[in-house]
Amino acid sequence: MFSVGVRQEGRGTVLVLRGELDFDSAVQVDEAGRRGVEAAAGEAGPVVVDLAALTFCDSSGISALLRLHRHASARGRPLELAAVPPAVQRLFALTGLGQIFTVRTDAHEALAAGPVRPDTAPGAGAPARQNRKESA
Repeated sequence: MFSVGVRQEGRGTVLVLRGELDFDSAVQVDEAGRRGVEAAAGEAGPVVVDLAALTFCDSSGISALLRLHRHASARGRPLELAAVPPAVQRLFALTGLGQIFTVRTDAHEALAAGPVRPDTAPGAGAPARQNRKESA
């Protein structure tokens, strides 16, 4: 069973993903992500995706996260991932997605980090700012 919780926290929006993120559940991330990004219209606070309760993620899930990244970026809001499970971290490392996503230890750290300056945002010509644990 998969679920997405959305909450406003300060200037940021937190999406909490629980369960298996796959082809069948990716549409829930798309819908919740759009609502979450639009919920704080005019705010430049981060959109944080908390993955602590994620048990599985396939290529459809990764695609949903990339769509959410593009949607948030187009509205001037940085996307940060929090509490990324080790298997997903390995997938990011293997595919190069670690260069796109900013990864934080938890949602509180992501919210406290503050917005990414537009000139250092991914795709703006500078490398993505990252703070992630390296797995051995």
